[in-house]
Amino acid sequence: MSETNRAARSDGDEEQVSGAEVIAQALKTQEVEYMFGIVGIPVTEIAVAAQKMGIGYVGMRNEQAACYAASAIGYLTGRPGVCLVVSGPGLIHALGGMANANMNCWPLIVIGGSSERSQETMGAFQEFPQAVRSSIYGRPGACYVDIPADFVNLQVNVNSVRYTECCMPPPVSMAETSAICMAATVIRNAKKPLLIIGKGAAYAHAEEGIRKLVERCKLPFLPTPMGKGVIPDNHPNCVAAARSRALQFADVIVLFGARLNWILHFGLPPRYQPDVKFIQVDICAEELGNNVKPAVTLLGDINAVTKQELASQKSLPMNYYTVFYHVQEQLPRDCFVVSEGANTMDIGRTVLQNYLPRHRLDAGTFGTMGVGLGFAIAAAILAKARNTGQRVICVEGDSAFGFSGMEVETICRYNLPIILLVVNNNGIYQGFDVDSWKEMLKFGDATAVAPPVCLLPNSHYEQVMTAFGGKGYFVQTPEELQKSLRESLADTTAPSLINIMIEPQATRKAQDFHWLTRSKI
Repeated sequence: MSETNRAARSDGDEEQVSGAEVIAQALKTQEVEYMFGIVGIPVTEIAVAAQKMGIGYVGMRNEQAACYAASAIGYLTGRPGVCLVVSGPGLIHALGGMANANMNCWPLIVIGGSSERSQETMGAFQEFPQAVRSSIYGRPGACYVDIPADFVNLQVNVNSVRYTECCMPPPVSMAETSAICMAATVIRNAKKPLLIIGKGAAYAHAEEGIRKLVERCKLPFLPTPMGKGVIPDNHPNCVAAARSRALQFADVIVLFGARLNWILHFGLPPRYQPDVKFIQVDICAEELGNNVKPAVTLLGDINAVTKQELASQKSLPMNYYTVFYHVQEQLPRDCFVVSEGANTMDIGRTVLQNYLPRHRLDAGTFGTMGVGLGFAIAAAILAKARNTGQRVICVEGDSAFGFSGMEVETICRYNLPIILLVVNNNGIYQGFDVDSWKEMLKFGDATAVAPPVCLLPNSHYEQVMTAFGGKGYFVQTPEELQKSLRESLADTTAPSLINIMIEPQATRKAQDFHWLTRSKI
């Protein structure tokens, strides 16, 4: 260590500073805000000096409780709390709190005062930045700094002390792109996904990203005891009330800062399906694959990995449930809802809500396709005549829209307050994407090779609306859907059509009764 970084003894009349004050200032420089402990020789002076530096000191009655409190402060603030103890029994009493901090991955610094040692310099005070780094970098945990008694009471020239700047925040690490893509695919193909939110997610302040991921992907979530509140417990996707069933029947489980320990039954049957796939997100490489081999491991900062996963999900095609979730968020409570189509109508019946009687029209008892635009026009004529300002939201499958799509001209001719949502999967029940369609046509004429349920992929139905003077939108992401629907609701001067592209193979969830899904297509 260079001479400029050493605290040398003063032999003149210059201002003096004690070792305790240097310790307190070093902690303050590292943005330590709270100290818990029990004072005694030689650490009493450190507590007094800490208070003078603006560090809050809380005198406890037992070192173990003091250590628990200091570690909890570290978890709640992201900067390590300090536990101040004397050597010997004091340090031994603090060991339980240190072990607890390590198991919980909470940043903690324990400072113990020991017997005097012959030291000519105060270089040991430069250890505090390293102690802070050790406690917060990577997986957070406890760090112990031993302060000899003669360091505490030593008087030095204040100008000879050099304080190291506050250590930088922990570096943010990101998961491998290939692993992110693999995780996105596994989530996308899951039938019964579940996201488990651990206290690691809370410590990482990942609440905003995780909430967006839950809502965008329609993921049910289960918080661990100290993961509660990352997303509010009253969120509609919270399945805490059905914890055992959620764990037992999930086919894909995403672990965000949660470990497969005793709290989660080690990830083993019979609490879980034998073939359940785990996606594990953790800052600590040693934790990955502990107890159960995961299908995908995402090593990195939870907040950063969540944003990566959000970006990857953004690029994936939407499904019916994603579409209807975002539509329902913006539906006016007094609007008329008209719907037709196979999956579009069936799923929409359960997701899109009504609050007034006689404000829902669909294929009805006869199951007729092609009624949608006629029904929507009737509702809009009535709303316009009554001058209620109500809107008509007409939700169509792409096949159903084809039955009476030219009625868009009628809608525009009378300038009716209708917003058409065409949920477009390129087919009847299911279709193909553009690349698959082109590849298929290499094997022969469409009349011979195209499945009867297929329609032309990526048809721009919104251009039917713009051809007659209305507003048309072609959307592929939740953000585009939200924006276009918001603009359509705000614009009362012209009707709109939002052409919503979804995953061509998207379908409804598996049904309990076979007659609902009797077709083998």
